[in-house]
Formats: sequence, structure tokens, C-alpha cells
Amino acid sequence: MSYNFIKVNNVDGLISITLNKPPLNVLDIPMMEELADAFEWTKQETGKIILLNAEGKAFSAGVDVADHTPDKVNKMIEVFERLLINMYENDKPIVAAVNGSALGGAYELLLLCDMVVASEKAKFGQPEIAVGVFPPLACYVLPRLTSMYHAMEILLGGEVFGAAKAEKVGLVNTVLPVDSFEEGVQQFVQKFMNMSSIVLACTKKAVKAGLNKGFVEGLKAIDDVYLNELMTTADAKEGLSAFMEKRKPNWQGK
Repeated sequence: MSYNFIKVNNVDGLISITLNKPPLNVLDIPMMEELADAFEWTKQETGKIILLNAEGKAFSAGVDVADHTPDKVNKMIEVFERLLINMYENDKPIVAAVNGSALGGAYELLLLCDMVVASEKAKFGQPEIAVGVFPPLACYVLPRLTSMYHAMEILLGGEVFGAAKAEKVGLVNTVLPVDSFEEGVQQFVQKFMNMSSIVLACTKKAVKAGLNKGFVEGLKAIDDVYLNELMTTADAKEGLSAFMEKRKPNWQGK
């Protein structure tokens, strides 16, 4: 697939979506439309993991302020919502690799990723409060990812914070050295590439099925995925057989 502001690739089941609008990868409406289409494309693409990354000195400076004007804001929200929904409804685990600043709407994209790998120079933040608005998705997601105290500090203070703080409050998985960042990202995703694609998808679905439910309701929802989706797959049977036969599983992705 060919785009103007992003790059997409699928190498042996590792699907990459790369922001490519120098110098700061500002998310305007056309770029977000491309991202929404790309995440829709990944739903049908054969693969195990989606890697969201960026070229240039910033991951992204956020949504274009010019698209918040009265003549564009409705269209901007419509496109941004479609992008977020396509990310949320994606069965494949999404890993973000951040080697620069991810601010505003760009940071909201990270909040919908399943894992985040950051370099030591990465910076994050929701600075919207300083210009008189707030980030809708972050208001929903942040209190579910970190403590209410930390979420409110980020949302109300507009502070831009570094990778060390993000790791401390549980908002990134790991922080890697800048000079070996790409290598470290590949090592991070490789452990997932060794797993079955359909079991990865079922596991992600089970986690989402149990979210925001009480214990009994959540457990029943997860068990439903386990019994009626996971255990009907060839890979679940293969994995259990391989374990008992003391051999490596031969995943089929179905």
C-alpha cells in the first residue's frame, strides 16, 4: 500500500506503521485518514504484531492546531475517532516504539497501544490544558493505566515528562538507550513473534473482555473466549501437545 505521510510494511508477520511527515510528524486530517486506513488494513493482514513507530526527530508533536478551527474541528474529531476505534478494535497486539516527543493527540495514540517501548530521550505529555482544551481519550484511558493521582497531574498540569517518569508510573514497558534503540525494539518484539498469532489475538481479546467488569462477570467473559474461541483453534491443541511431547510447537496461525 502507498501513502503520502506514513509507511507500512509486513516482514514475516511483523507489521510496521511508520509516521513519516518530517520534521515533527504533526497529525493533520489527511495524515490521520491514512493512519485510520492503515489500521483498518492491518485487521485483514496476516501477521502477529503491529509496530507503530516514526521517522525523524519526534514521534509526533500531536494534532495540527489548525485543524481545531470551527470550520475543521468536526471533521478532525470524526477522523481521529475513526483512527482510535480502528486501533481499539484491532485483534493484533500493538507495540509503540517512541524515540522522541509524543505529545497531545500523538500521546493519545500511544494510550491505545498494548505496549510502549521508549528511548531515553523520549518525552510524553498532554499539554492541551495550556491552550484551553482537554484530551478526550486521555481523560478516559489514563486513569485506567496509572493511578488517579498521576493521571490528574498529567491532565491538569500539562507537563511534558521524560521516559524515566513514564516508566516509574507504569506508562511504558521499558526504556532503552538511544544508540541501540532500534536493536532493542526488535529484541522486545521478537518474544511475541515466537508465539501463535491466533493465541496472541485471543489473549488480547480476553483481556479486553474482562476490563471494566466486576469479578464474576469479567471472569465469565474471559472464560467464554477461552472455551469458545481459543480452545477451538488448531494452535491451542498444538501448543498443549507440543508441551506434553517435549518439542517446539509448530504454529499454524489458526
